[in-house]
Amino acid sequence: MKRRHFLATTGVLALALAAGTAAWAENAKLKIGFVGVTSGPAAAWGISNQRSMETRAAWLNELGGVKIGDTTYDIEIVPFDDQKDPKRAIAGMEKMAQDGIHYVVGPNVDDGAAAVRPVAEQNGIMYFPYAFPKSLYEPPASNAILGMVANYQSGPAIYKYLMENKGVKKVAFIAGNESDPLSQRDSGSAAAKALGLEVVSDTVTYQMDTTDFTPVLLPVIQTAPDLLVLSGVSPANAPQLIRSARELGYTGLISTETAQDAAVLAEGAGELANGFISVGGASTPELASDTMKEFVKRYTDMFGEYNDESNTKVYALEYIIETLKANPAAIDNVDEFKTTMDTFSAPNPFMVGDAKLSYVGTTSFGQKRQVSVPLVVNEFKDGKFETLFVAQVD
Repeated sequence: MKRRHFLATTGVLALALAAGTAAWAENAKLKIGFVGVTSGPAAAWGISNQRSMETRAAWLNELGGVKIGDTTYDIEIVPFDDQKDPKRAIAGMEKMAQDGIHYVVGPNVDDGAAAVRPVAEQNGIMYFPYAFPKSLYEPPASNAILGMVANYQSGPAIYKYLMENKGVKKVAFIAGNESDPLSQRDSGSAAAKALGLEVVSDTVTYQMDTTDFTPVLLPVIQTAPDLLVLSGVSPANAPQLIRSARELGYTGLISTETAQDAAVLAEGAGELANGFISVGGASTPELASDTMKEFVKRYTDMFGEYNDESNTKVYALEYIIETLKANPAAIDNVDEFKTTMDTFSAPNPFMVGDAKLSYVGTTSFGQKRQVSVPLVVNEFKDGKFETLFVAQVD
């Protein structure tokens, strides 16, 4: 009797579990990939990407998923650490293709973004790099969408602001001996000259594993620039360069067009980093909506800290989802996605007012291959970033 009761109870329990499992599995899965650097000196860039995606995906899934056409999806983030190695980036994108993933965020650097282009184009993958070579976004290329403001867009805006507000007349550039920083140095130097600035140094480079920057910086500091630009500097190298420059007696302004990590700056350079200017996340306290504030809270709760750069990195996943909502046929057909981009517009949940999500880039690339996010320029002060100014790119 007891055994029969046990079996009957077990049967009821099994039915309940089956019903619960069916309810749990009710939503389809929409896999979105991430291929980027989450280890090494540039890890902060990719970690910010992955954590932003995971935070937003968990939130949307908690709300019941995302309805695209007649189907409701749970978002699943599939990450791959390319270790800032183009060969691994290719392997990561190939893995995404094998998994049937059509939308990928990353890579975070120029070499990786260029390396994965053939794989993306051959396998029908749209990808959102945080890399600046125009060739990725200009025709005939069409599968890459720039996920942030490029240095050749932010650089001139920063230089112009500092000319008008800080009296900057002479500028020097220093770059790591890799394609990303060298490319950013060249475009920055050209932009500075076009604005009428005197470029007093733009040939000094350093190896990425440098630990003593004093001999590298000394000849640059001796040119007495009003502004020292750390072209394409990684979050790990920035505080070392800043500290060395200040210890050599440099008292001028220091800036970069790459996003930085306030915690890393505070730990590595302390108050010597005060006044350091960098591109920030695409939000300020004045611009942040309640949704953005909630995102920051959820991100912090999930990971125990927050990176200001995630104010920008939160956007890529949102653009993918909202564009798919606008044209559900794009779920497995990136040509449909591309067609939709030209006229796409949706409310921007992360900004106050009537801000819109839309694709831009016509001025820079001749086609819409860039997400529209505000250009926020920050100044580091006493352990945190403060907004210096906000601009917009077409």
